[in-house]
Amino acid sequence: MTKKQLAALVIERLKTTYPTSECTLDYDEAWKLLVSVRLAAQCTDARVNEIVPGLFAKFPTVEALANAEVSEIETIVRPCGLGKSKARDISLCMKMLHEKYDDRVPEDFDALLELPGVGRKSANLVMGDVLKKPAIVTDTHCIRLANRIGLVDNIKDPYKVEVALKKIVPEEEGNDLCHRLVDHGRAVCTARTKPYCDKCCLADICKKNI
Repeated sequence: MTKKQLAALVIERLKTTYPTSECTLDYDEAWKLLVSVRLAAQCTDARVNEIVPGLFAKFPTVEALANAEVSEIETIVRPCGLGKSKARDISLCMKMLHEKYDDRVPEDFDALLELPGVGRKSANLVMGDVLKKPAIVTDTHCIRLANRIGLVDNIKDPYKVEVALKKIVPEEEGNDLCHRLVDHGRAVCTARTKPYCDKCCLADICKKNI
């Protein structure tokens, strides 16, 4: 079986098992997603979702957050960890959105990467979830499962995994596949416990099992 054929099977089965997979960060505007993704570094999405309502209640617009004191932002986001660096990046990012993009999140991938604190994972999430454009979000679940299943071979670098998956995953399926890999990694192919291979929809095609 080629990797493209394997990818097609993985997509089909995960789509059946997780038909409504989506981003687990709560947001209703693109700029809020950028903030939440930055806060999610080394922090759970659930914790971020608990913290951001307070942040956005105090600073409800890009302009308000851009003009906020970094120390004020840090006080609110500290429970997400790395409060000082995250608050600094959020402040700088909002200032650039306000001053350069009239409070709008740019729709160009390279422009997104120029925003402070925005890496390829964040940019791809915005491209896929907000702009509905082709995207591969290589978070830890995606990287781990792609290797375990056999979609990629012993590649741990996020960018290299992204490039490899783009070669075998149809553009229109990439973003949803990554969300489904997250769901599968949390529910079945777990990292902190022994994976539940006995109830895995991919057990018979997973490289780890064959």
